[in-house]
Amino acid sequence: MARESIADLVAKLHNGKVDRREFFTRAIGAGLSVGLARQALLAAGVSAQELPAAATIGNPDVAHTADTSKGMIKLYSSWPLTGTYDRIGGDAVEAVKLALEDFGNAAGGFAIEYEALDDGVAANNGGWEAGKESENANKVVNDADAMVYMATYNSGAAKISIPILNQIPMAQISYANTYPGLTKLIEGATEEGEPDKYYPSGKRNYMRVCPADDIQGSAAADWATSEGKKAAYIIHDQSLYGKGVASVFRIKFEENGGSILGFEGYDPKASDYQALMASIADKAPDILMCGATVDNNAGKIVQDMRSIMGEEVAFLGPDGLNNNAFVEGGGEGAEGAYLTFAGYTPDKLVELGGAGADYVTRMTAKLGYENPADLDAYACYGYETAVVVLQAIERAGEKDRAKILDAMMSTEGFVSLLGGTWAFTETGDTDSAIIGLSQVVDGKITYLKTISGGTEA
Repeated sequence: MARESIADLVAKLHNGKVDRREFFTRAIGAGLSVGLARQALLAAGVSAQELPAAATIGNPDVAHTADTSKGMIKLYSSWPLTGTYDRIGGDAVEAVKLALEDFGNAAGGFAIEYEALDDGVAANNGGWEAGKESENANKVVNDADAMVYMATYNSGAAKISIPILNQIPMAQISYANTYPGLTKLIEGATEEGEPDKYYPSGKRNYMRVCPADDIQGSAAADWATSEGKKAAYIIHDQSLYGKGVASVFRIKFEENGGSILGFEGYDPKASDYQALMASIADKAPDILMCGATVDNNAGKIVQDMRSIMGEEVAFLGPDGLNNNAFVEGGGEGAEGAYLTFAGYTPDKLVELGGAGADYVTRMTAKLGYENPADLDAYACYGYETAVVVLQAIERAGEKDRAKILDAMMSTEGFVSLLGGTWAFTETGDTDSAIIGLSQVVDGKITYLKTISGGTEA
């Protein structure tokens, strides 16, 4: 950024035409480093200490308004918050709260209020339940103050709520759904009628800020074959998500010349999987791919796998297992497991520095965790989701569901916690394609490499 531009921004700051956050955001967006932007503020006699680096993400051209004279807007989220999802869902809620606090709980002239709903039930070990998700979605559409539904974590739950909100239409945005069929057709991996059957009004109202499983599953298969894995056995938890990501892996693994020894759904409520693992071991795979979420007994799966198969057989799980609940549930059996993730895990964000590291550092302290690896990886997208919503409200400037939806769908040039920028495509998908690979090492999920997108892939 030229000196004249800095001087002009400082002048606007002193004249009250921009606030500190807007100054900081525009400076970063123009290429100035976080450190230099802070120095510019300090040189102008303005304190920047209350402006965390994470609050500089988003589109730098969208000015933040601290005024709340127009009234109140309500935001809701919906995902599991108990059982195996206690930390997964809880961390995401805290990430949303942190983002709202960083932006002064205000946007577009409105005070922002937030309520976190739980779509999980104890009978499912905290996992989502269709009746609860439907109840939550209907509660939101019937609240006149509600403008955006931040939901869901589980792709199967989104399948329930998207059509409910689409009839309004009202914006729904997910921080963690990765099943492709919610937004696009992938031959061999999505169900009949998808995605159109979720949008009865004919207008798209759903977005997600993380890459979908057509990217993750393919990247995982590319990595496996590049590592010399030639024979894979694939199991899944029979969920929309689990079967979907497993199907994409199967398609790509075979395209790469690999052999699929078996593809089957397992019973997530079984007491043990010894017989299943013995049967798989007889086929002599060099990799077992398990498409599942953590609440569907994945910890027991990996335990029984390791009791039957040697360490030469790799275990590979998707982002639904890239969490501490899986590591704790799997115990010693989880050690050495490979896990993909639709983005960067907390330890990688710290390594990269900048806004992502600031987010992880403050969230770790906020939640009282011992180290970044204790923070759920998907929570960073909870923060980004909240910023997308706030900036859409800024751009719409009205308490109008249709205008806020349109503003959200047209999000572009969004500076991410992961570094770089992204935009929503016409399907509501992010155009980011970052997929990371981690491994459980000494009981901690440890980032290994980027296998799609990013600067390392």
